[in-house]
Amino acid sequence: MPLNRQPNIAEQDAFYEELIDAQRDLNDDQADMMLAKLVLMLANHIGDRAILSEAIQLARANTLAQRNA
Repeated sequence: MPLNRQPNIAEQDAFYEELIDAQRDLNDDQADMMLAKLVLMLANHIGDRAILSEAIQLARANTLAQRNA
């Protein structure tokens, strides 16, 4: 099963707001740590190494493309 890249989050705006609110009052290091922990929890939930590898590669390529734009 390939990585689902189509919108798939119910109430996307509410999710984004919750994610931003969760970082409120955290310093940069704490916010980075919280996001890293969230990524690891969600990766564990997904569990499929092929999908996780595809997501890592896509996120890295996207990040590098934006930095070089």
